[in-house]
Amino acid sequence: MLPAKGEQALQAARSYRIFGLLIQSEIVLPDLDEVEAGGAPDVVIRIGPVPRLIDGDEPHGLSVVADGAILNIVTAGRYWIRGGSEIVVEPCSGSTERNLRLFLLGSAFGAILHQRGLLPLHANAVEIGGRAIAFMGHSGAGKSTLAAWFHDRGFKILADDVCVVRIHEGKVLAQAGIPRLRLWKDALERTGRTAEEFEASFDDAEKYNVPTRSRPSGDSIELSHLYLLSKPQDGGSAIERLQGIEAVDALVANTYRGRYVPLMGQTQHHLRECLNLVGKVAVFRAQRVWGMEGFDEQAQLLEEHARGFLTQR
Repeated sequence: MLPAKGEQALQAARSYRIFGLLIQSEIVLPDLDEVEAGGAPDVVIRIGPVPRLIDGDEPHGLSVVADGAILNIVTAGRYWIRGGSEIVVEPCSGSTERNLRLFLLGSAFGAILHQRGLLPLHANAVEIGGRAIAFMGHSGAGKSTLAAWFHDRGFKILADDVCVVRIHEGKVLAQAGIPRLRLWKDALERTGRTAEEFEASFDDAEKYNVPTRSRPSGDSIELSHLYLLSKPQDGGSAIERLQGIEAVDALVANTYRGRYVPLMGQTQHHLRECLNLVGKVAVFRAQRVWGMEGFDEQAQLLEEHARGFLTQR
């Protein structure tokens, strides 16, 4: 339930941790694990008025303004993203809490990650042999379905859909994301689950949240390598390493909310981050046939390749 504005809302603020950041939020975020406050938050989320850009209907999506950026989602609300440290949320009339949270933890948080100079990849990450393995790809490439395959075989999920990576003391770290997988109904049922067991991810769509509370301890683990999921050129499945500009292009093309980067004046910084990452971790293209036919065999091939590469390091 959305808290009222003012003092009551401030008293209702709760603390969470995501992508290595401590969050204090006046909006309850049931998708995240609540934590002890423990110091000043990195990001504050509060309910409040958001300045209007123009009279009448505003443009849908992200607009950069003098004091940050404003995200306008007509089915959810307006989000004022400021200084990499604050998101002010103004729900629209008739918005559901589910849709409001969806864009808060999605596009609005994507913008704040870019403001902070972090690199959020459109990827899922699992833990194999104590290291993170990430799968990049556009929506529909099968990232979450693949992560569910690993999850159901006892592997821990580190991130779903958004994997934030950073270089710390010479190591590339993958930060823990939202502890859930979002699966379309057909993929959900293929895993033996039923839609009635889970909450819908957003209104008017057959996509569902599957909690993954079993996860690596801590906020981050070292990233071993990345896979770019793609359709095969001539049938079958193949895994090949990408080098140089191909690897950089894969990261640029699969940056979460990458279209925000030039709007926010982050193009050069973003390119440097991608170049730095390619210099430290391997990037592979994993060609796989779209759809569920032969999915188990293709997933096993990826697991075997990942384990094999880990043993070579």
